[in-house]
Order: sequence, then C-alpha cells, then structure tokens
Amino acid sequence: MSRNEPRSHAHPHPGSRRALVTVLAITVATLGAEIVGAVVSGSLALLADAGHVLTDVAGLVMALTAAGLATRPATDRLTWGYRRVEVLAAATQAVLLLAVGVYILIEAGRRFVDPAPVESTPMLVFGFAGLAGNVAAIAVLLRHRATDLNLRAAFLDVVGDALGSVAVIVAAVLLITTGWLRADALASATIGLLIVPRTWQVLREAVHVLLEATPRGVDLAAVRSHLLDVPHVRAVHDLHASTVATGLPVLTAHVVVDDDCFHDGHLVEMLDDVQRCLAGHFDVAHSTFQFEPASHRDHEHAAHV
Repeated sequence: MSRNEPRSHAHPHPGSRRALVTVLAITVATLGAEIVGAVVSGSLALLADAGHVLTDVAGLVMALTAAGLATRPATDRLTWGYRRVEVLAAATQAVLLLAVGVYILIEAGRRFVDPAPVESTPMLVFGFAGLAGNVAAIAVLLRHRATDLNLRAAFLDVVGDALGSVAVIVAAVLLITTGWLRADALASATIGLLIVPRTWQVLREAVHVLLEATPRGVDLAAVRSHLLDVPHVRAVHDLHASTVATGLPVLTAHVVVDDDCFHDGHLVEMLDDVQRCLAGHFDVAHSTFQFEPASHRDHEHAAHV
C-alpha cells in the first residue's frame, strides 16, 4: 500500500479561539441585558431573543471547547486527534437551536391569540442594547466565519440575533405608536422563523460530515475518470471520499495497474502520477492509494470489487 503525506491537517486558525472568546463575552453581556429587559417590559419578543442568545452562549462554549480539543495531537488511538469534535459541537448546537425555535413559535401563537400587556419603552431600549451587542459580535466574526464549521455557525447565530433585535425594535415602535399588543407576538414568531431555517442548514452540514458523505465540490465520477486516464491504470474501485473536519477532506482508492508495473519498478512513478493527477484537479488534503495487479481481482471480496 502506498500513500502520500498530507499537505496540511488544517488545524484551526490561530485567531479562531480569540474570536470565539471575544464573541462569548459580548454575547453573555447581551444575554444579561435582554433578560433584564424581558423581565422589566414583559415582552415575549425580548424573552425569545434572550432564549436564542442563551443557546448561542452554550454553542459558543461548545465551539471554544472544540477549538481547544482540535489542537491536541493525534495518537495511535485517535489518529485524527479530536478534529471531529468540531462537527459534533455544531450538530449539538443546531439541535438546541431547533428546540428553542419551535418553543418560540408555539408561545408566539398562544400570545397572538391571547395578547399580554407589554411595556414598550423598556422593550425599545433593551432591543437597541441587544442590537449593539450583536453588531459588535458580527464585526469580530466577519473575518473568521469561513475558518471552520463552528465559527460559521456562530456567525449565523449572531446575524440571526441581530435580525431578532431589529424585530424587537420594530415591534416596540409599533406598540408605542399604535398600541397593538400583538406586535410583540408577531416579532417573537419572526425570531422563531429566523432560527429554524439557518439552524437546519448547519445541522444538515454537520450530519453530512458525520455520515462521511462525499465532500461538497468533489465529484467522485470525475476523480475516477482522471485516474483512469493515467497510463497503465486499468481500473479503480473502493473509491471513497469523506470529510474528517472543516478543511480536511480525505480520499482512498484501490488502483488496478498492469502486472508489469510490479516487476519493472514502475510503481514509484505511478504513485507520483496519481498523486499529481489528484492534486492538480481536486482539492483533497489527504489521499491513500492501494495499487493492485490485474490478477489480484480474483482475490478481492465481492463487496470490494
């Protein structure tokens, strides 16, 4: 079996941890302000946004933990280290957010049918306070959101929070100007509808990785075709590609070559050829190739052919 050394194990960007710590501090401060505002004003919209922010705090703590674990070295027992923790944390965060979103939608429906009195002025003040915190967090994450799945999830969270704060502010203005109590329930439902779709997107991405599905942007049919174009390659089977964590796609394949390649020393050149082919056309950080003579087909398990 022959394999190439990975070009990179895609460890988290050095700025990722600092960004997460900063955003966590801002988010905790925003959470405190919105809880106080919800108690003072009686606003469901502020309480809904506070619940969303509380889930963000939990998600950011998990993301920070994942970022720390991801820097730990690989071992013989954990050959990829703790890189997959990033994906598990993002999936857990998404599940929690979905639960919060569903609760908010149910409670908003109840409040729409039976509206409760709301103090609109404190609602407006704390809505602006929440928006200020969200904008500060967005500014911190803007440069880092493509670094890994957790930072992307955190960025989506604070953007959703900002939109939720805008909904709170609009509802407060409507309450002040028209006295329409159902504006609070409508803003709450808006926040719930903001939470669910974007959370579903993060959860779908995390499940895609956990199922070891083919990385997005890697066409296995095209990979097979390119490998078959390499001289002396007769067939390709057991072709698999998956993602260990963000920025770390891996690929393995059994490559059937002419029997003569095992006798004339041509395999070293073959290894260079298939690696060059893969690196030149596909962005795969780590690949493993098993070369087999054509006569080996008779010894392959039926499921591997």
